[in-house]
Amino acid sequence: MNLRTHRLIRQLHLWIGAWGAIAAILFGISGFMQNHRGIMQLPQGDSTEISRAELDVPEFARTSREALRAWLHDAHHIDVESQRGGRGGANAKRWMFNGGNARMVTQVEYSEGGSTATVRKSQNSPLAVLERLHKGVGGGAAWILLTDSFAIAMVALGISGLILWARGRNAKQMAFSIVGIAAIVLLVIGGSAVV
Repeated sequence: MNLRTHRLIRQLHLWIGAWGAIAAILFGISGFMQNHRGIMQLPQGDSTEISRAELDVPEFARTSREALRAWLHDAHHIDVESQRGGRGGANAKRWMFNGGNARMVTQVEYSEGGSTATVRKSQNSPLAVLERLHKGVGGGAAWILLTDSFAIAMVALGISGLILWARGRNAKQMAFSIVGIAAIVLLVIGGSAVV
């Protein structure tokens, strides 16, 4: 690698590092907390229910999840983006809908064949907001684009950092270094996770 290319990669490495530095700190802290929530009993933030309401569901909205979701949107301006199904008591199917953003969460629960749906609104603490954003929940399209740019920056930072570090080192020096050890550890852990 010539000196001009080395300088260009170094400048890119510095600027990319500056772009992703705050994100690396926030994602690193929240990722560590999520990774050790069980063993170290690290807090995950709190959610406080701020309202609960029972809505009378009309017959046409009881026919399917999509019909109920459309009725919630049209009649009550409740936008729910994800849904999951579950089992309630006496083998009744329960429909669960989630919406809102990282700070304010709306949950709708409906038991199939019932005449009412329960709507709960909760507010998350700042730590819970950070944890939800780390998981990509509730941030919207702008957050997804921003975090994608951080992810691409981290990959570019890693590649440019390896290129800069490798300058002047031969293959043997690279294999018996912290990079070689990290690659072996990654392969061992990755291989054991797949099996």
